[in-house]
Amino acid sequence: MPLREDQIKALANETRIEILRILDRPMEHFSHQESADPEESGVCVQLIAEHFGVSQPTMSRHIELLKRADFISAKRQQKWTYCLRNEAALADYASWLKESLKIRDI
Repeated sequence: MPLREDQIKALANETRIEILRILDRPMEHFSHQESADPEESGVCVQLIAEHFGVSQPTMSRHIELLKRADFISAKRQQKWTYCLRNEAALADYASWLKESLKIRDI
């Protein structure tokens, strides 16, 4: 189980939040990925880096924080790493945040 501190840190950066947003609809943003199906296998880290206009090492640091928080899974296939959102972990974090802050439905 990831530490809540890691999850909070992962979401403390707009780039990492945006990574989670674009991975929610991978075909909308990465339909040009030819090496694997973006919805089934995930999106290549290199393509995510290109989307944001950053270097692959910079993106890898963002991905590592999101992995540590368990918000994404990353799997290596040959020389590429593919990322998928972890919907269960995101839902668990949202529930924890709602409960921790005593957020009421309005």
